[in-house]
Amino acid sequence: RSASVRAGLAALDAAGVDLDVVLVHDAARPLATRALFDAVVAAVRAGADAVVPGVAVTDTLKRVDGDRVVETVDRAPLVAVQTPQGFRPSALRAAHAAGDDATDDAALVEAVGGTVVWVLGEATNFKVTEPADLGRAAALLAGEDD
Repeated sequence: RSASVRAGLAALDAAGVDLDVVLVHDAARPLATRALFDAVVAAVRAGADAVVPGVAVTDTLKRVDGDRVVETVDRAPLVAVQTPQGFRPSALRAAHAAGDDATDDAALVEAVGGTVVWVLGEATNFKVTEPADLGRAAALLAGEDD
């Protein structure tokens, strides 16, 4: 993924495109709404280096060591992060220049001290990775509720 983002940034540079916001989005999240994209862009334009959408973590979380449960993690301060993620182009370039060992681009911006904020994501903006996810997405697109 990092290589794809770097290639996209290089293509923008080569084309001489000057943008105030760059979005990175997973094709595996096809149900993100226009409103979510707009919220992410607005938050970058308000001054953040990076913006991630997030939804509340509703499952109970356990920290484990092997097969042993060590502790129950407080989920109140946690969000499950989604895409699209938005960035000031200079912040994203600097983050990628510094490294690529992260699960998402916002983590790279965090690692170099950039300001990362979050906006409310969407429950329907789930990753389509398993056959059941595809069925759920098809039902939502057909206007059926789970």
